[in-house]
Amino acid sequence: MVQKDKRPEAKPGSVSPKRRGRPRAYQPEIALGRALDLFRKDGFAATSLDDLSAATGMNRPSLYGAFGDKRELYIKSYARYCADARAAMQEIFRKELPIRKRLERIFEVALDIYLSGDAGPRGCFTVMTAASEAVADPEIRALVLEGFSELDKAFAVCFRLAKEKGELTNSADPVVLAQLASATIHTIAIRARARVPRKELEAIVKGSINVMVGV
Repeated sequence: MVQKDKRPEAKPGSVSPKRRGRPRAYQPEIALGRALDLFRKDGFAATSLDDLSAATGMNRPSLYGAFGDKRELYIKSYARYCADARAAMQEIFRKELPIRKRLERIFEVALDIYLSGDAGPRGCFTVMTAASEAVADPEIRALVLEGFSELDKAFAVCFRLAKEKGELTNSADPVVLAQLASATIHTIAIRARARVPRKELEAIVKGSINVMVGV
């Protein structure tokens, strides 16, 4: 004999009770991207858990369950930023281009990244917020230093190849030129956040390239 369902039938026009728990539409990568935008704009200390909850659409227990505490979420956001920036630059660093053209393209993409933002230019996550947190946090410091080293090495490869092709003088030092190129990246990031117009930033880039590869 089949047992009948004893649950009362829903009355016409009645609303079924809502199920508790995380919404099905929840997507970790989207939530992480929103947290990244917030940390990048306001920094670690000025970003509260309530801010993160509002930005991601997740309550505190859900945030903790998905990403850990605020510090862990910050580190995961920064790692995501580094991965995205690396992906945006990777093809240009690998392409076979004359050194001047390669540098122009790299700085152009960097400016696109630093000047983006609905509420104004966001600059660089590394320079504007992570570098400050690196002072007291060894794990963040290691990530920042790794990013600096990776950028220096990528530029050094470009300058070394250009020297082998005769685009640079024999006295050119690829390591020193790489550090100058990285320093240019950092300064345009800071100035972009301070809302220096793009044309002025492009003039800085042009002057730096002239110094690095010769007018």
